[in-house]
Amino acid sequence: MYDYVIIGAGSAGCVLANRLTEDPSVKVLLLEAGGPDKQKEIRIPAAFSKLFRTACDWSFYTQEEPNLGNRKLYWPRGKVLGGSSSLNAMIYIRGHRQDYDQWRDLGNPGWGFSDVLPYFKKSENQTRGSSDLHGDNGPLHVSEQRCVNALSQAFVEAGTESGFARNSDFNGESQEGFGLYQVTQLKGARHSAADAFLRPAMQRPNLKVRTQSHVAGIVFEGKRAVGVSLLEGTGTVHVHASREVILCAGAVGSPHLLLLSGVGPADDLRKINLPAIHDLPGVGANLQDHLCVPLSYECTQPVSLANAESVANLVRYLWSKKGPLTSNIAEAGGFVKVAPDSAVPDMQYHFAPGYFMEHGFQKIKGHAFSLGPTHIRPRSRGRITLRSHDPLDAPHIQANYLSDARDMEALLAGVKLARQLAAAPAFAKYRGRELCPGPDAKDDNALRAHISRTAETLYHPVGTCKMGNDATAVVDSELRVHGLEGLRVVDASVMPVIVGGNTNAPTIMIAEKAADLIKNSASSVKSNEHAPELARRI
Repeated sequence: MYDYVIIGAGSAGCVLANRLTEDPSVKVLLLEAGGPDKQKEIRIPAAFSKLFRTACDWSFYTQEEPNLGNRKLYWPRGKVLGGSSSLNAMIYIRGHRQDYDQWRDLGNPGWGFSDVLPYFKKSENQTRGSSDLHGDNGPLHVSEQRCVNALSQAFVEAGTESGFARNSDFNGESQEGFGLYQVTQLKGARHSAADAFLRPAMQRPNLKVRTQSHVAGIVFEGKRAVGVSLLEGTGTVHVHASREVILCAGAVGSPHLLLLSGVGPADDLRKINLPAIHDLPGVGANLQDHLCVPLSYECTQPVSLANAESVANLVRYLWSKKGPLTSNIAEAGGFVKVAPDSAVPDMQYHFAPGYFMEHGFQKIKGHAFSLGPTHIRPRSRGRITLRSHDPLDAPHIQANYLSDARDMEALLAGVKLARQLAAAPAFAKYRGRELCPGPDAKDDNALRAHISRTAETLYHPVGTCKMGNDATAVVDSELRVHGLEGLRVVDASVMPVIVGGNTNAPTIMIAEKAADLIKNSASSVKSNEHAPELARRI
């Protein structure tokens, strides 16, 4: 019998598996639908896009997005130990301190920046050393990039030439400005949540990790979660949790499993013949994501990452973990305000010293560089719902990108500024013709058409099990599902409002804080009142 059953071995699940099993008397089962993280492309930073649409990826797609040319957008999400931290671009960004103060002010005590900073520091092994804002004794390595491309350096110079500050630490006192990203790497290799948190914990006898285990739903006795149902062969098998079931399946998977389990908008569940165990209207709602628009330029010198995968570079990487294969592709960036009423940065730039379009699937001959203005304060909201009650059916994802017209105007301003950056003197010796959107895109309407035609997710869906105490909240400030017992959600889905930056570090922080909440919770007292005959033990 297990005290805790954790669903999903992504970033949050790996953290919880580690922290909860620090107590040798606590037994934990961690379930992952994907497989072990053995693929060599996981370790090689520059190879991350080669994992897309493979067995390591859920390969989700949205429904047709009306404001993006009715395109169905591809959403890669990790289906492997480490989850999306095994597939992402390894950028370590916390967001703006105001993000967390806003969470607190929305009715979530304990989630202000001063409250969460200790948990960021707890997880971090910062190569620059400890400070008031950084920790150097945590499991997750945060480091400088080993090989910074000359084009990335030029981008940072272009930012300063355009009147913006140079920023050496986007997680420091100020987020604004241009600089190089720090990355979650250790000695030139990806350092995923599985590497940092799960691998050390797997040596403990009180942790069992089970891969290729697809959860069909949560098992309830009345209003209490007492276990989970797993697909096995042509049927299901139940496993019991004496204390809590903890959902860490991500912003897509967690609401999907709640809905499959009869927790969500009751009327919607009945329409597909699912019994409504608990009417919770906010499940799947409040979906938010960062939308990125690509701009690419021909590079007149052979200095880009186009030759990164040469035999010589591969040998260099395998021998010394150095060279261009250590690149996270999005090497440099910046945070700026583009809306006149923005009190904090609302636009983030991701710069790649190479041609990066359509998630890396689109290729060209020759050298190029790419800029990706990303709107980090979207007002548009989407929703995740069920297609059917079959747990193997992907959910229905309607992101509703740009449904608020202000989001389009922000991206338009971001694209215009990206063109200004590309035209700066720092790029003079590298800049060739504009490949995308191209010289024919001369006015605002043409740029809006480019945005609608080419914008893609930056892989940051959040908010679908939001934390709060209003009618649409799914979990409370201790991440317990409203109206139910023995069930929490711990992942990016609990964010009430998306953070202003990449979401992996905040997700790890959420799990670090949740581990303490769980340990300290009176509801976690072990009870024998739930009969173990519910489940066939594994």
